[in-house]
Amino acid sequence: MTLDNRGMEPPQPMIRTLKYLETMESGEQLAIVNDRRPMFLYEELDELGFDHVTESQEDGSFKIVITKRGE
Repeated sequence: MTLDNRGMEPPQPMIRTLKYLETMESGEQLAIVNDRRPMFLYEELDELGFDHVTESQEDGSFKIVITKRGE
C-alpha cells in the first residue's frame, strides 16, 4: 500500500499516516510519499514499534517505507 501525501499541509500527512498504521499487522509495510521529510513522524514511529527507511526522490519528495515490527 502507498499513501501519496504530496500537496497536503502539515500536520495532515502525519495524521493520515498514523491513522493507517493503526490497522497494520506485524510484518506489514506501508510506503508514504511526502513533500517534506517527516521529522516529527520518525519519533512517533520509533515509539509505536515501526521501522522506517527514507529515500529522496528525483522530484524532491521523500518516500518512506514503514514496517510494523513483530510483537
